[in-house]
Amino acid sequence: MTVFLGLGSLAWGAPASASSDWSHNDQGAVRLISAVTAVGDSGRLQLGLEFHLKPGWKIYWRSPGDAGFPPSIDWKGSDNLADAMIAWPAPHRFSVSGLETMGYKDEVVLPIVVRLNDPAQPAALKASVDYLTCDVLCVPGHADLALELPAGAAEASPQAHLISRFLAQVPSDGALQGLSLVTAQATEGGGLKVVVTANPPLSNPDLFIERADQMLFGKPRIRLQQGGKRVVFETFPVPKTGEGDLFDKPLTLTVVDGSRGMEVVSDVAQAEPGSRLSKIVGMLGVAFLGGFILNLMPCVLPVLSLKVLGLIGHAGAERRVIRAGFLASAAGIMVSFAGLAAAAVAVRSAGAAVGWGIQFQQPLFLVAMVVLITLFAANLFGFFEIPLPQWAAEAGKGRGDSHGMAGHFAAGAFATLLATPCSAPFLGTAVGFALSRGTPEIFAIFLMLGLGMSSPYLVIAAWPQIAQRLPRPGRWMIVLRRLLGGVLVATAGWLLAVLTAEAGTWTGSAVGGLMLAVLLILGFGRRLPAIARGAAVVLLGFGGLALANGGPSRPIQGAPSEIKGLWAPFSKEALAKSVGEGKVVFVDVTADWCITCQVNKATVVYRGKVADSLRAPDVVALEADWTRPDDDIAAYLAGFGRYGIPFNAVYGPGAPDGIVLPELLTDEAVLDALEKARRP
Repeated sequence: MTVFLGLGSLAWGAPASASSDWSHNDQGAVRLISAVTAVGDSGRLQLGLEFHLKPGWKIYWRSPGDAGFPPSIDWKGSDNLADAMIAWPAPHRFSVSGLETMGYKDEVVLPIVVRLNDPAQPAALKASVDYLTCDVLCVPGHADLALELPAGAAEASPQAHLISRFLAQVPSDGALQGLSLVTAQATEGGGLKVVVTANPPLSNPDLFIERADQMLFGKPRIRLQQGGKRVVFETFPVPKTGEGDLFDKPLTLTVVDGSRGMEVVSDVAQAEPGSRLSKIVGMLGVAFLGGFILNLMPCVLPVLSLKVLGLIGHAGAERRVIRAGFLASAAGIMVSFAGLAAAAVAVRSAGAAVGWGIQFQQPLFLVAMVVLITLFAANLFGFFEIPLPQWAAEAGKGRGDSHGMAGHFAAGAFATLLATPCSAPFLGTAVGFALSRGTPEIFAIFLMLGLGMSSPYLVIAAWPQIAQRLPRPGRWMIVLRRLLGGVLVATAGWLLAVLTAEAGTWTGSAVGGLMLAVLLILGFGRRLPAIARGAAVVLLGFGGLALANGGPSRPIQGAPSEIKGLWAPFSKEALAKSVGEGKVVFVDVTADWCITCQVNKATVVYRGKVADSLRAPDVVALEADWTRPDDDIAAYLAGFGRYGIPFNAVYGPGAPDGIVLPELLTDEAVLDALEKARRP
């Protein structure tokens, strides 16, 4: 606290010259002050709204950010007052648990220019002030202030210097401060890049952005160049704020560096040519790696049965048949990824949240997947054969190709759909890049993901002798088919569990009964006694009726997870409160359908030193359940440029903005982040 603040504090409660009385509360005090002792003859008065705040408490700037509201003054009841205008000194940024707010701590004076109706008459000013003070909690404040200035010559008051000090901190056009805007330019990814030059150099700059339609922007990434004589700010709009795109309305840009400030209004220019292409080329490589690694993720393991049988089925076949089969599987993958891209574009155009794997949040999609997997399992059990077109049957006849081209294509598409609950390394980066860009980028990235995932198929298509060297199909394949059919049944059971969590026990049981009836009828058919066939028909009817009428769903919001007794429900408010109390916070964005999330928990979170660390008294574990659609969770992920899960971050005194962890957790990564977040 400054010396002035200390002296001012001694005067609280005693009227000072050219000032109102102090209005006190538990968070501090506020009063109205004047730079002159009388109204003078100019018709204008320089006033100030002076706040003294207790340690830790803050008030808000004119654009408060993600929370809060700025001080406001109602002058009703004042005499000889024409109008009044508040000026705003350069604010400070407060980053707490992903929330970005702007305001002031300790001491601040908001300069006010008052215009009088009659310069020859005294002024009796009454100010009804509403404001919000926040620390860990937020408390609204109100003050009724009165200040009378007599007619006569205007002389400097004891508060004149204080008001002048804060007037100097009100950002101007930057000329006197040696600041100049070079460009405000859109980036290739839909973000914003602001370049400013400075002389003398900047040391700790920040950028605050305002727009008439309340479009919000995230905390900028800052790069100092040329020894601080040039600074580059890069930021992104907050999803679902504002209207239209960056080019629709001008921006008010406020650049702050300590007490220096510049405020300019600028339109947004188009992105630099050439930079977009280079960024996309690099991200295409990342997408290819992410798609290839997706083959190794646990979500794809249930499809291993189809891959294994397809590979063995080609043993001894002609090379052209092998090549055609694996090219068909690769085509199934590519077409599926193109479909996912089209769905992402459509969903985003409709204004809904979009992300990797969010189709598993839809009960109808889960029902369709359960049906498909059940039919695939029944086919592997030998309960029925999928009839193929004549050309496909002839192509496979006598060559060991038991599936035909349609079957191989379906296997590729099936593998893609089951892969979407997983997030592999590089995948989250590529998908986040795509979903924050336009339609061309979305299709390019998704197709490159498909190319990466289909690359093993393409390798075998290029060198079919790999498949030719495998053992030829025989009776042993009947046993293998039944074992692998069991794998698919287990997968259907997992999807039923997810469906039950999303749509309720009634719907999950109905679909399960329906699929059991399908297996009974397909598997045993005429061999079943009449009563058993009747029971199967009843199961079918029961399942269809339940699907038609729906059933009670579990409540999705507000129910804390009780898994392992570790988790509390996630919210931005709970996150900010825990960090504000000095806690270390581990955030886990998860879903019942996210297999990688469950693997992370089973192998890292619930084991050994990590589990012990998360149960420490100074650690809070928050679980954000994204099993069903949740706009708040989607917005939280988008704030990090992420559109898929798993997502984990660690916050604390040493990491108020959060430390983002990799998609595949390790003990070392979690423990290191917890330690860094703990150190202030």
